[in-house]
Order: sequence, then C-alpha cells, then structure tokens
Amino acid sequence: LISEEDDNVTIVDESRRGKYIVSFDPLDGSSNIDCLGSIGTIFAIWRRVSDPKEAVKPEDYLQPGRRLVGAGYAIYGSATMLVLSLGAGVQGFTLDPAIGEFVLTHPHMTLLGKKGGYYSINEGYTYLWDEQVTNYVNHVKFEKKYNARYIGSMVADLHRTICYGGIFLYPANKKSPKGKLRLLYECIPMSYIVEQAGGKAINGDIDILDVQPTDIHQRTPIIMGTKEDVESFMSFKKK
Repeated sequence: LISEEDDNVTIVDESRRGKYIVSFDPLDGSSNIDCLGSIGTIFAIWRRVSDPKEAVKPEDYLQPGRRLVGAGYAIYGSATMLVLSLGAGVQGFTLDPAIGEFVLTHPHMTLLGKKGGYYSINEGYTYLWDEQVTNYVNHVKFEKKYNARYIGSMVADLHRTICYGGIFLYPANKKSPKGKLRLLYECIPMSYIVEQAGGKAINGDIDILDVQPTDIHQRTPIIMGTKEDVESFMSFKKK
C-alpha cells in the first residue's frame, strides 16, 4: 500500500499478502472540508511484477501508469459517487442511501465531443507561471472565452471536467518547478481515468502514464482534459 499520509510503503502482513499494489490519496481536497466543499478519494491498482510469495520490491510499486489494471476515485459532495475504470471505459456509480448500494448512473463516461467551454487552474499562481502557460490561459480566457471553474480539489475539478469538458491544469511554476501534485496516487490514477474516457493527460512533455516513477511521493506537473484542449496547450508549449 502507498498512501499520501505515510512516508514509506506499507507492507501488508505476509498471511494477507496478495498480488496487487494499491496507491491512494485517502482525502483529496481536505482544505475544503470546513466549508463543505466537495472532496474525494483517489486510488490506483497495479499487479506485482515479482513473486507474490516474496517480499515486495521497488519494481513492484514504482511502475508507470501504462501497467495499471484499474483506477478510480470517489467524490463526496451533493451525492457520493464512485468513478471506476478497469481498462474498458469509465463507469460512474452513485450511492443510493435508501438501499445502501452504489447504482450505475453514469455508464460510459466520456470526454469525446466536449472540447472547450471550461478551463480549471489556480490563477492565484499567475505571477509564478512561465510564458507558455500564461499565453495559453490568456488565449482560452480572452480569445476563446472559456469559463473559469476551480474548486481546489483535484477530484472535484476533474470530475466536473469529465462531465462538462474542457481542460484542467496544474503546471510547474517558479515555486514548484517539478509540479505540486503527486504522481503515484493522484496524477497516474486520474490520468488513467481521463485516457479511458477518451481524453489526454501530460506532464507538459509526455503522457503522464509513460512517466517512470522514481519515488513514491514524486511530484509532477499535469495538464489533462479533452485531447483537443490538451493538444492546443501543447502547441503553446512548442512556441
């Protein structure tokens, strides 16, 4: 187990040890709790590459996102919803309190055909952005007339992006040149969901799912959303 809340990998007792590695952010957007904003949980699942009967090795938990067998998130807001992909699209399940079960309410969630409309980025960091990010945001804000939406919870911001389209950005900046969000338990699982929904997720140069992790708490920049919007951002990065 790999958690944002633990400095080291949690090794499961040998008698309960299985063949999977799970990384998770137990409470994403916790700064929104006191104001009743939407928060969530993010998780990713890999299959071990070493013998499950042996001790866990770094190559088991430092795998790129391309090797995921599944990922998802739960969002806690006006309703409780579980969004899940096992490699064959994205399905959304909403908790029905009357029966205590998650019911399939959003089958085949997709970003296809949802280009534009919204951009999501913390504009409080405008003074720290590089020229390319500044130019892109000015482009979608003033030329394309996108609407700004930003909650401050990755789960909530990305869930809205999947539902309504557009782009989510948490780029590197002068204060955080390596990015701020965590690769293994935030960016990889959410990028997996985005790609399974027909979108695209990059670190500014390559697909997030192609990044080789080197540390369990590694940070990364991330830009994700519809393919068209992310490719538009990439065109600004190349200028």
